[in-house]
Amino acid sequence: MAAPWQPLLEWWFGSAESPFDVAKAKGKLWFGKKKSQDREAQQRFAVQVEQALAGDLYEWTHSPQGWLALVLLLDQLPRMIFRDTPTAFVGDSLAQKIVGQGLQLGFDHQLTSIQRTFIYLVLEHSEDLANQDQAVAKLTSLLAQQPEIDRPMIASNLNYAKKHQAVIARFNRFPHRNAILGRTSTAEELEFLQERGSRF
Repeated sequence: MAAPWQPLLEWWFGSAESPFDVAKAKGKLWFGKKKSQDREAQQRFAVQVEQALAGDLYEWTHSPQGWLALVLLLDQLPRMIFRDTPTAFVGDSLAQKIVGQGLQLGFDHQLTSIQRTFIYLVLEHSEDLANQDQAVAKLTSLLAQQPEIDRPMIASNLNYAKKHQAVIARFNRFPHRNAILGRTSTAEELEFLQERGSRF
């Protein structure tokens, strides 16, 4: 009998083996921002997202794969299902807590390199500089472990982590979230938002 998290992991990561091939096959799902993909996420996984947000799937944290799937339900899926609404970020604090617990157990080292990037991405989504620093450190270490063919992909992830880190170091929050969350932007933030690449 398949684990309850297996359909989600298969949908998110596919069946390719190398990180390069996984990213090539699934990159548009991860970062494409297509309404059809958002609808599919809602239709297939909305019930599990609700359960995760309610804390009902905590037993998934007892294994690295379940831990990873629960993190996706809290961090990635709300960003698709509730895109451009405050609810998109509702799982962030719980995801960060669960990531921290798993990292202490070394669960990330039992995942593939591409799976690990989605664990560290939770830290990048945080408006806390210590989490940002940890994301950069984790991806720097991961990059050093990669074979040559996978280094560009992980290097790209590290580059984005450093950009997230720089924004939080400067503003203590992500200015591009202000409008969605009903926060008032400062003049400096509004000027920053006019820059290319200021929105993640």
